[in-house]
Amino acid sequence: MQLVVDVGNTETVVGLVNGRTELRAHWRISTAVPRTVDEYRHLLASLLAEAGPGRPDAAVVGSVVPDATAVLMPTLARLITGPVHLVRPDTPLSIRLDVEEPRTVGADRIVNTLAARELYGRDTIAVDLGTATTFDLITADGTFMGGVIAPGVSAGLEWLGRRTAKLPRVELLPPEATIGRRTETCIQSGVFYSVVDAVDGMVRRIVAEWGRPDPYVVATGGFAEVIAPYCTTVQHIEPFLTLFGLAIAGEELGGRD
Repeated sequence: MQLVVDVGNTETVVGLVNGRTELRAHWRISTAVPRTVDEYRHLLASLLAEAGPGRPDAAVVGSVVPDATAVLMPTLARLITGPVHLVRPDTPLSIRLDVEEPRTVGADRIVNTLAARELYGRDTIAVDLGTATTFDLITADGTFMGGVIAPGVSAGLEWLGRRTAKLPRVELLPPEATIGRRTETCIQSGVFYSVVDAVDGMVRRIVAEWGRPDPYVVATGGFAEVIAPYCTTVQHIEPFLTLFGLAIAGEELGGRD
């Protein structure tokens, strides 16, 4: 069993995975809260105790936040008796980064490529709906071909809250109707459907330009289950695609130890 940790800009998702795709437990914690090694170790130990008997024998980390990585890696080294792996662009994995600057590819996009190849085995567009919205182009044989990075789902709500004096903050939820009848529902509809239409529009542009017949469109990330059901281009929702990719990376790297 592996402890897999996906460190994002807003949230860190921690999971316990048996094999490659059996998610035993998962938790979301704030990335923005500064923690010492001792605080991180206490928190993770508490989460593992909550999961019940059985301890992870390895850990795999994918991170886009260097400051959090610097604390998390020594924490896991003290907490886990087995190997602790950090996924980076130069990590020897069975995928290929076919882009102009492979060393700048984020760990989340690397492991999404691994997971898409393993789970779907076909040309895939992985739409990751998190702090940023990323569109990853992944071939059937596990080649990352680049993609798109766009503002995240909550960006519109945050911008309105900061930039306008009288507009209220609202929660990102599917509106009952497109046309709002009060200020809150107008904002809710405007932000929600702007994201939905942006996803569908971008996927259509990618499909037209990529030239691959019938790519499989998969949504993942923290907002996937809220946004993706309303997107006409999304064919499948897998909220834990990144965690599964980390588990696959851990198995590959464990086999090389």
